[in-house]
Amino acid sequence: MSKKPVVACPQCGKEHQWDTNNRFRPFCSERCKMIDLGKWANEEYRVEQREQDLPETDHQA
Repeated sequence: MSKKPVVACPQCGKEHQWDTNNRFRPFCSERCKMIDLGKWANEEYRVEQREQDLPETDHQA
C-alpha cells in the first residue's frame, strides 16, 4: 500500500496526511474549516473579477 501524501492545512499550516476519509479536507480540522468559512462570510477573501466591456447600445429612437 502506498503512503498518503502529506499536505499543509491552508488555514493553520499544520502538516497532515491527505486522507479522503477526512471530511474537512483540505483543512486539518473542523476548526480550520470554519475559520476559513468565516473569512469568506466577512468578505476578507475575494475572487477577483475582470471587468468586461459591455456592448454599446444605440439609444437613438
